[in-house]
Amino acid sequence: MRTTTMNSWAAAVANLQRRQTEMNDAQERLTSGLRVMRASDDPTAAARAERARALMQRTESTERAVDASRNAMTLTESALADAGELLQQARELVVAAGNASYSEAERQDVANQLAEIRKQLMGVANRSNGAGGYVFSGQGSAVPPFLDGGGGVTYEGSGGTVRVASEEPLPLTLNGGEVWMSAPTGNGQFETQVRSPNSGGAWIDAGRVTDPSALTGAGYAISFSVSGGVTTYSVTRDDGVTTDADGNPLPSGAAFTAGQAIEVDGMAVIVSGAPADGDTFGMVDSEPTLDVFSVLDGLVAQLGDPSQTSAEVSQTVQTGLRDIDRLTDHLQGARSMTGEVLNRIEGIQGRLDDMQLYGENTRSDAEDLDTIQAISDFKNQQTGYEAALATYSTVQRLSLFDYIKT
Repeated sequence: MRTTTMNSWAAAVANLQRRQTEMNDAQERLTSGLRVMRASDDPTAAARAERARALMQRTESTERAVDASRNAMTLTESALADAGELLQQARELVVAAGNASYSEAERQDVANQLAEIRKQLMGVANRSNGAGGYVFSGQGSAVPPFLDGGGGVTYEGSGGTVRVASEEPLPLTLNGGEVWMSAPTGNGQFETQVRSPNSGGAWIDAGRVTDPSALTGAGYAISFSVSGGVTTYSVTRDDGVTTDADGNPLPSGAAFTAGQAIEVDGMAVIVSGAPADGDTFGMVDSEPTLDVFSVLDGLVAQLGDPSQTSAEVSQTVQTGLRDIDRLTDHLQGARSMTGEVLNRIEGIQGRLDDMQLYGENTRSDAEDLDTIQAISDFKNQQTGYEAALATYSTVQRLSLFDYIKT
């Protein structure tokens, strides 16, 4: 079989071109740092890398949502901390107002300071989130969620909360109506009341629960009678039942001792001072209707009223301290909830970081280049190309014309 010079030359050119293409590919991989630059290079590895990139994109989207919730809850926690400090200042003022040596002017000054604290609390409740919304707007509101009108403060926001659109149901806002206007009344289990315009000098405390299992949820009235200098009291249920939880008759005509607890159906209250004939106090089941602003409005009005007797001032102070303590506990509960969310966000962030790292490692394993091996391959390709180039130059001289010239 005869091999022509043309065939040898064509084979040398083809080998040279192939070697040059392989060297260029090796150099391109070194430059890009990728082993798989096109799906055709390794379809299986390319599919793995694409799945890893999709995982990383989902993780990045979730991280943005988590960051938004973290920022919102940080603002919320800060607002609730400010509210707690303001309520503590209000409590100290109410305690001071109970000082028997205070004059009417001094109590009026306390009322004025409480009014200023109320204004500050309104500002906290309507605090902006810096993104065109409000921290306590619930499911969103284009205007401040709390409106201060002639009849008191009303919540204009939408109930509920807004949550991030991701796999992690994290909140962006809180329901301001629940946070600021839905604390349980009284001591959290029942609420003591002044039921009649008491003409005497008595007041009732917040009460306490002595036996949770004996609570009935019913309302009670404690009525006082004064005859011959002797003060007695009777307890009746608002629903007409005449016995206590154990089936025993409710107290009737019992001797009254100031400062001594009156107990009925797992509840104990203390009436202090000197009740007059016909004075009536009550106990009703607690309800989630206590709001910050109405409590402060009531304290401002009552402490600023110069006609209040010392007993009425004592009752105002007792009731005010009870309500402020209950509001503080309620706001602290909301703050604790935001703290739990922030703690949960830290855990979620850790998992997202792990997922991001896993996705990056998977993508790298699938398509990244082994640099040391790639350099070695490139050197081999370069050597092969130089050999092919030398072969081509040799073949190029194997023609009849070159022979004749020599």
